[in-house]
Amino acid sequence: MRIRQLLFAPVLLSAAAASAAAPVEVTRFHTPQTLAQLGPGAVEVVAAPGLDAQSLETRAMLDAVARELSAQGLSAQGVASAARIAEVRLTRDAVEGGDYGRGGGSSVSVGVSGGSGGGWYGRRGGTHVGVGVGIGFPVGGGGSRGGEVDSELSVTIRDKASGAPLWEGRSNLRTSRRAADDPETAEKLAHALFSGFPGQSGATIEVE
Repeated sequence: MRIRQLLFAPVLLSAAAASAAAPVEVTRFHTPQTLAQLGPGAVEVVAAPGLDAQSLETRAMLDAVARELSAQGLSAQGVASAARIAEVRLTRDAVEGGDYGRGGGSSVSVGVSGGSGGGWYGRRGGTHVGVGVGIGFPVGGGGSRGGEVDSELSVTIRDKASGAPLWEGRSNLRTSRRAADDPETAEKLAHALFSGFPGQSGATIEVE
């Protein structure tokens, strides 16, 4: 058993190092008008509809986003009365063979309408088998724990009263399935998303 552990240890370390070194793909959307409405100040950070806000994974992602917002001068602690709200969502897509296209066609709601709909979730390439945060991947007969996963963090900052989106962004990172559950993955996605905030609208960049 010890020999097997010694043999597999370098493989696991190499996989972890590769995940840590992988760049994060980031895209943001906003307009001069919506940025003027955003400004500095308080933002309430919440899980997007359909996610379990109390799960450990969701809490890790919400905390990571709150820290990044605070670093940008947008206070995110104890601000339930804030005029703006940041909706946070994490989706995962298992890479099941073939070429999986990241960052494919997306719909954008910033500057388009004041409704609470819209946002990122147009169709992307490949087969979507991912789920929202808090559900995870099956262990055992439901599928392999090997392979790769695209983890995508999406944040939409809205005016709370009207629901109008003021800023939208997503960050995408491909890792092993094991690394996708690591809290460091949530921190890396959030840090990359708010790097150079608010970012160039419509541009897709890679953040190391």
